[in-house]
Amino acid sequence: MARITYIEFNGTAHQVEVEPGTSVMRGAVDNGIPGIDGDCGGGCACATCHVYVDAGWMQLLGQRAEIEEDLLGFAQDVRPQSRLSCQIEVTPELDGLVVTMPETQS
Repeated sequence: MARITYIEFNGTAHQVEVEPGTSVMRGAVDNGIPGIDGDCGGGCACATCHVYVDAGWMQLLGQRAEIEEDLLGFAQDVRPQSRLSCQIEVTPELDGLVVTMPETQS
């Protein structure tokens, strides 16, 4: 299991254990974390799972795929550390990952 910390826009933090192989989005939805909608169910088709990844973790995640780049064009307040959490697969190396949700989802 990997411990992921989800921080709501208002600063409320939720720390949960997420099974490796699961997406960061699925970890939030399955644990009732507010702020990540995942309307498309993780199919990389909606951008309602937009998060900001803590800068220290960006290198472990690698580059965004072209489809993720395209969908982030529909998200609000996109930043260099923006990712779609449905595209982040949890691995043991991501134990301790911190993601912050934007004020609103698209």
